[in-house]
Amino acid sequence: MGKLAVLSLAVVALAVLIGERLITLRHLSLSYRELTQNYLPNCHHIEGIEYGAEDITILENGLAFLSTGLKYPGLPSYSDDPGKIYTLNLLDSELKIKALNIKGDFVKDSFNPHGISVYTDDKDGAVYLFAVNHPQGNSQVEIFRFVEDENVLLYIKTIRHELLHNVNDIVAVGTESFYATNDHYFTNGILKFVEPFLSLPWCDVVYYSPQTVQVVAGGFLIANGINISPDKRHLYVADLLKHKIVVLEIQKNTVLSRVKEVDVGSLCDNIEVDRESGDLWLGCHPNGLKCIFHDPNDPPGSEVIRIENILSEKPRVTQVYSDDGSVIIASSVATQYGGKLLTGTVYQKALICDLKL
Repeated sequence: MGKLAVLSLAVVALAVLIGERLITLRHLSLSYRELTQNYLPNCHHIEGIEYGAEDITILENGLAFLSTGLKYPGLPSYSDDPGKIYTLNLLDSELKIKALNIKGDFVKDSFNPHGISVYTDDKDGAVYLFAVNHPQGNSQVEIFRFVEDENVLLYIKTIRHELLHNVNDIVAVGTESFYATNDHYFTNGILKFVEPFLSLPWCDVVYYSPQTVQVVAGGFLIANGINISPDKRHLYVADLLKHKIVVLEIQKNTVLSRVKEVDVGSLCDNIEVDRESGDLWLGCHPNGLKCIFHDPNDPPGSEVIRIENILSEKPRVTQVYSDDGSVIIASSVATQYGGKLLTGTVYQKALICDLKL
């Protein structure tokens, strides 16, 4: 009876733990949330984007880069073709995408791009594109040089490191240096599920340069998007399951110190920063469970959030656009240029709208 009683108590305790964890996970994923549609004028899909534009970034001249075709464990994928990087000239009224041709000793067949970042070298004006790549489920960073006249990405190098084990997003700060987020601590598929299930805040930010590689910030539940302020003094990191944007100050030794956290009330993915105003533009998942299960009869919605004056005592957080999935599914990035809002998704389409600023 003694052993049976102990076993029974253990089973009850386990059931209580699992029940509590499931309730917590539903809360963290905002599974209860339903959206009220908040549309912008003159919205239309970008022709040719059918399998996601997970990340988007824009040069000062209005040329946008789109990372497409991501295949990510646990999320839907509707194409077996390799991923691609497209450009879109936002100053061209036709708004036609162009696929960039990759030249050099690069394996195109397994290209699986995730987060991207561009860096313009002050010395010669050269533009470098950094892309997180997951060939065969691995994590590495590719560096290319962009040749606009030829519509080409010249392959420069691949960066692999044991600290870059689950890279989600990246922000370039030099021709071969960057900050990157790891969205999981473990690489094993089952243990990756255990992390959010137990709310383990073990995700981190890594700094990489040819001279040093180190973890410079930690304590994130799921560290997704990352970007840098126009003055290069602060980093912004999206802590997905905490529904927060974390502000970090860059120290002289590249280590980061936490300044503040801003509640956004949504599961925000990638972060784009307005070069002039410093405003943050966020592509967000309003309901995380819908995003994972992707029921065609109840698709995941999309939400775009803007943060103004993030370094002030009272940042302004505004919902700019929201949709219940009838127009655009699973938004992951949003950015604005010239009065236009460009929104990308993990595995569906991309949308462009007029902004009401």
